[in-house]
Amino acid sequence: MEAIEAEVAPTPSLRLTTERLTLRPLTPDDAEQLHRLLNDWEVCRTLQSVPFPYPRALADQWIADSVAQRQDGAAYHFAITGAETGHEVLVGAVGLKLLAGQRRATLGYWVGRRFWGHAVAREAAGRVVRWALANLDLDTVEATVATDNPASARVLEVVGFRETGAGQEVFLSRGGGTHPVRRFIASRGEISAVPDLPAPAAGGVPLLLVAACVLIDAEGQVLIARRPEGRAMAGLWEFPGGKLEAGESPEDALTRELREELGIDVSRTCLAPFVFASHAYERFHLLMPLFLCRRWQGKPAPREGQTIRWIKPEALGDYPFLPADRPLLPMLRDLL
Repeated sequence: MEAIEAEVAPTPSLRLTTERLTLRPLTPDDAEQLHRLLNDWEVCRTLQSVPFPYPRALADQWIADSVAQRQDGAAYHFAITGAETGHEVLVGAVGLKLLAGQRRATLGYWVGRRFWGHAVAREAAGRVVRWALANLDLDTVEATVATDNPASARVLEVVGFRETGAGQEVFLSRGGGTHPVRRFIASRGEISAVPDLPAPAAGGVPLLLVAACVLIDAEGQVLIARRPEGRAMAGLWEFPGGKLEAGESPEDALTRELREELGIDVSRTCLAPFVFASHAYERFHLLMPLFLCRRWQGKPAPREGQTIRWIKPEALGDYPFLPADRPLLPMLRDLL
């Protein structure tokens, strides 16, 4: 039962992909293409922090700054690239700036004019936001759009953002004056996929049965898992487990799920029922028995793209857990 820690930590070499695009860190070799695409009034006028004309030296400086910010974990800027005749082509850029200590980030993006009309911005922005909410310590992502840029507002709406109001922002591209903007925000629930749900009972809400397990090591630490990108509520923490399949008992489901998720074997006799959660989500009602386990075979390792971490029980409150799990944490801390 040796404790391990598996982190999905962003690195300077991080690359994201979509069906058509690659999102990768900017490099000094991108400066010439970036300058050529960005030194365009129709592109610049929509951006707050970019002057027009856009000096060539500023492209070099911005790329250098983006590398430093990524290494510090303060911002994550990506080159949006595609392929033309077998060669990589810079299409635009997308990035997130983290607001220190606030679990919020701001989103920005632009696409070169000759690539407009191909849904590049929504594909790139959606990919970055889903990655960020699943892997960074964020609860929300915010964005602002000039009122005379309805195309960008539509990008945000399609990705899953909702409009929250209006305001004024300084636009360097327009001589440093203020300009009216629309404000948007997106949370994990608005961006993440919706889980497969059971068929609803007549006139009722679907009931989702899951089983979860608190693995406790010899030092009294517990294992928690962070839901990976592509899952509902990605980025929140939970205890290992999963849905019951037809004909399964909670114990049978847990032995199967722990093998699939973590590569460990657990005997039914080592699963001790502890407490259960009954929680009403927006589209289904969850019923979840929680078990305790101190003995298993094998070394837990993430097998489904999740992050796992061993922590002391008193640290449980430091992590954003799934809503159904949160009422169980004080009871678990008191027990351990």
